[in-house]
Amino acid sequence: MRVQFIGTGDAFGTGGRFNTCFKVERPGGDFLIDCGASSMIALRKLGIDPNGIKTIFISHLHGDHFGGLPFFILDAQFNSRRIETLTLVGPPGFRQRLTEAMDVFFPGSSNAVRKFLIEIHEVAPGDSLSVNGIGLETVEMRHACGAPPLGLRFACNGRTVAYSGDTEWTDALIALGRNADLLIVEALTWERKISQHLDYASVLANEARIGAKRIVLTHFGPDMLAKLGGARHEYAEDGKIIDF
Repeated sequence: MRVQFIGTGDAFGTGGRFNTCFKVERPGGDFLIDCGASSMIALRKLGIDPNGIKTIFISHLHGDHFGGLPFFILDAQFNSRRIETLTLVGPPGFRQRLTEAMDVFFPGSSNAVRKFLIEIHEVAPGDSLSVNGIGLETVEMRHACGAPPLGLRFACNGRTVAYSGDTEWTDALIALGRNADLLIVEALTWERKISQHLDYASVLANEARIGAKRIVLTHFGPDMLAKLGGARHEYAEDGKIIDF
C-alpha cells in the first residue's frame, strides 16, 4: 500500500505546510485521512484528482482536520463533476458540524441538489466496523474539540495503518499503534508539554510500549520544525510518498 502526505502542518500553516490530510492508495478505492481547511489547494498542487477519492475519514472536528470538506464537496458538485458516491466518516456530531460549516461558508450549500450521493457515518470511540472494504477501529484520544476525538486504526489489503489525530499523551495510543505496520503520530513540539497536543519526547519514551513497526511523525509546530533533523524517526513532508 501507499500513503501520500498531502498536508503535514499544524493549524496555523507553520513552515508553509498545508493542514492535515493523507491519501491512502489501495485497490478498491483510495481514501483520505482528514481533510483540513487547505486540503483542496494541496490536492490541486499535487495533481491529485478528487474524484479518485472514495472515502474520507475524519479524526476530529477542528477546522485544520475537517474544514476542507465544504470545499471538497462543492468542487465535486461544480468543478470535478463527481457522479460516484462520496462516503464520509467522522465522530459523533460530525453530520451537524459539517452542515453548519457548509452553510456558514456557502449559505444554502448543505441542501443543494447534487449528481452524487453523500453517505455520512458517525463512529463513536471503541467502534469497530467496515466501510467500503476498509476495516476501522476507533480509540478515544485527549483533545478538546466539542466532540470525541478519535485515533483511527485501519485494516485493509493485509496492512494496518494507525493515526493518532491530535492528542496529548494517553495510554490509549499504545492500543492504537500496537503492531501497526504504520503509525502516523502527532509531534507538535520536541519535548515541551502542551495541553491537548503530543510532544516527540513522549513518543520516544513510549515507543517500545507502542510496538508499531514503522512510525512517521506529523503536525509540526515551530519548535518541532526547528529540530526535525535530530529526530530518530521518519517525519512527513507535504507531498511525500511512502510504500509499506
